[in-house]
Amino acid sequence: MGDERGIIRTARSGRGRGIAILAAVSFVIGCSMFASPAASQSLGDRFRSLFGGKPEEPAQGVPPPAAEGESDLTCPPVSIRAGASTYAVAAPGKQPIGNDLRYQATITRTARECTKTGDQITARIGIQGRIIAGPAGAPSSVEIPLRVAVVQGGVQEKTIATKAYQTTVSMSEDGSEPFTLVAEDMVYPVPPGATGDSYIFYIGFDPQALKPEPKAARKKK
Repeated sequence: MGDERGIIRTARSGRGRGIAILAAVSFVIGCSMFASPAASQSLGDRFRSLFGGKPEEPAQGVPPPAAEGESDLTCPPVSIRAGASTYAVAAPGKQPIGNDLRYQATITRTARECTKTGDQITARIGIQGRIIAGPAGAPSSVEIPLRVAVVQGGVQEKTIATKAYQTTVSMSEDGSEPFTLVAEDMVYPVPPGATGDSYIFYIGFDPQALKPEPKAARKKK
């Protein structure tokens, strides 16, 4: 009889510890569900968290969290324009292939954040990539031309806003350097209704951005 009572007390004690552990786990899970430290991050922290680490790492699949009070604002996804994902430069008069390639740039990571002010949306688009020297040898510094566009997708795409940017990168002796550019002044009108759901941020290399804009012809008096 004594042994039987001991077994019963041990079983009850085991069940009690199991309930206590389950309650503790439930409490931790509940706290984690309500905790949202990312929501208090500044924009700079978000870009640093996205661009932190090595440039070769794959792009983050989760977009930066929206700022407080902007949960109803749709911030379009970022997509690299077809045919504009790489930028290859050759020796003068040559094609950027084989031994005539001087350097090539590629985009590796992106990030974006949108802020609504009145009837305008200001977007900040972060672009990170890498430049690799080719057999012909890269110069000591290179100009990287990029373009950011807000496009309404559909059967017939419509460009809402577009702007060209440049960044200068100093090359090192190892022939491989990362580059980062944050376009902070992309402004476009707030889309009507649910139209914003079809908007896309297109990015890509644009060699035309390196060419100076033609001067306006003077009108004859």
